[in-house]
Amino acid sequence: MSRVCELTGKGVQSGNNVSHANNRSRRKFLPNLVQATLLSESLERSISLRISTQALRSVEHIGGLDNFLIKAKDAQLSKKARRFKKQITRSIAAT
Repeated sequence: MSRVCELTGKGVQSGNNVSHANNRSRRKFLPNLVQATLLSESLERSISLRISTQALRSVEHIGGLDNFLIKAKDAQLSKKARRFKKQITRSIAAT
């Protein structure tokens, strides 16, 4: 399982630990990922995704998973999220 947010594409970053003597050693900055279950209003079911906590806040701010996926660019979404986005746009177009 990769350490990448399925909604925003946020992943591992690299940098340095810097000591008091200014010695530098490489380190990783890991994203804060959580397994979240979000409700889709148009599909009328819950969707389980591994997303960052910042993405979870963004979803709530924008007004739900459906609105977030419609506005999101396909390049930053995972395959699973793109599949849900396609299902959501079809169900909205049908109504």
